[in-house]
Amino acid sequence: MRRFAPLWALALLVLSAGPAAAYVGLCCGKCGGNMPMNIPGGGVPETAEFRFKLTPSYMHMDGLRSGTSSVDSSSLLGPPNGTTYMATGTSMDMTMVNLSAGYSFTDDFFAGLMFMWMDKRMDMAFNGPMQTATGRPGFTMKSSGMGDTMLMTKYRLFTDDPLIPRRQASLLVGLSLPTGSIDEKNEDHPLALRQVEQLPYAMQLGSGTFDPTLGLLYQGSASPWWWGANVTGTWRLYDNARGYRLGDRYAVDGYLMRQFRPDALVQLQINAENQRPIGGVMDEFASGLSGWADSTRDDGTSANSNPMTPLWVADHYGGTKVYATAGVQWQPRTMHILDLSFQVPVYQNLNGPQLEDDWRVMFTWYVEVPTRLSIRSPDHTAAGPAELGF
Repeated sequence: MRRFAPLWALALLVLSAGPAAAYVGLCCGKCGGNMPMNIPGGGVPETAEFRFKLTPSYMHMDGLRSGTSSVDSSSLLGPPNGTTYMATGTSMDMTMVNLSAGYSFTDDFFAGLMFMWMDKRMDMAFNGPMQTATGRPGFTMKSSGMGDTMLMTKYRLFTDDPLIPRRQASLLVGLSLPTGSIDEKNEDHPLALRQVEQLPYAMQLGSGTFDPTLGLLYQGSASPWWWGANVTGTWRLYDNARGYRLGDRYAVDGYLMRQFRPDALVQLQINAENQRPIGGVMDEFASGLSGWADSTRDDGTSANSNPMTPLWVADHYGGTKVYATAGVQWQPRTMHILDLSFQVPVYQNLNGPQLEDDWRVMFTWYVEVPTRLSIRSPDHTAAGPAELGF
């Protein structure tokens, strides 16, 4: 219960804060006044304005789970036979930095790009023979670099007020561009012959495919309260150049915000997701060049060829997760917002054995930049698009 203490404390603050004035929100009135920073909000930002968002985050995974039950990592170590393995992951730390940039072209249409950099470090434990061969109990598997890039557009379908809406809904349409590598090698393995092999699926940096996203977003408000709900899906429509595809992902998010002073708010979220297992088999793994304890197999189905780690089993990916997220937003100056959020899982049903989530912390710096065409610009003008500028 100790790791949930920050969530309970923030929930108490949200529910017990005294009456507040009728604030218009930390963001522009047209976008709804307030919006979450880690998930899409229902509103569309002010017309003719740029939006920039920098979000570093850190996630820790610890322990293994299959279904809803914990799995002792030592029970997976033994002779590679399909149920025991030469090595298994025991924990993982992942640092991500997202940089988003977007522009509102009309009162109802917004488009942007999100770039991602990530660093993954997974601690691996060896079975007895591998400990003898390497002289160590395990090693840390690593990969880092640019991830996939997201192209996102948002179109407002409905609003009860075009200037300061209290209810609105938008359509989210996105496309993930395969800028993340799917060719990362196992360079940190203590055995030289393993260092030229492909890293398993979980340690690659991208999907290798163009992946569409579609979502429906809703937001409502009755100042000083804001709330919303999102339903989104991401689909992997074909195999990448290495012969596999990541699993489709579906998400449902709900959030509640309370603005307790003109420049600050607190928020609670419930975030649920379901991800399907990986489809297909990575080419080097299928050909016996990577990840196999016995590389003499000839057809990809031989019982004599077994994966060295559950990370190479495509069915050991995906599952259903539900998180609770608590955070605070602060506006240090006009058109700047700082957001700090903490997330923990409250339910995990995994296609395991695989590593389970432990916690995540996220920080966001959000900036609004009006152009001369924006009604919020001191130099606002009715000039045409050709004269657009800061």
